[in-house]
Amino acid sequence: MPQIIVLPHHELCPEGTVIETQSGISVCDALLANDVEIEHACEMSNACTTCHIYLREGFDSVEESDETEDDLLDKAWGLDPESRLSCQTIVGDTDLVIEIPKYTINQVSENH
Repeated sequence: MPQIIVLPHHELCPEGTVIETQSGISVCDALLANDVEIEHACEMSNACTTCHIYLREGFDSVEESDETEDDLLDKAWGLDPESRLSCQTIVGDTDLVIEIPKYTINQVSENH
């Protein structure tokens, strides 16, 4: 079973965590199922950037992003070459190390 290693995030996961998950589900679904409350304002429909993550390890093991995701990522806070939307990143057979950015561009957050 692959693991998602979440690096510490000051609000969502201060200690970091390791999640055992199954292949074929999105990183966003795996995080939410394990009490890492990443924002997902568009309800995982590939229409915003609030679930933006950095894939620090395992980037080459996931399917490439499509044009819609790339266009959205261009608007994400803190974009870097390892950026992906967690709702569009499907877990394969390889462990992933992710970092959740400090900020999102969500203008209306129900959790704040």
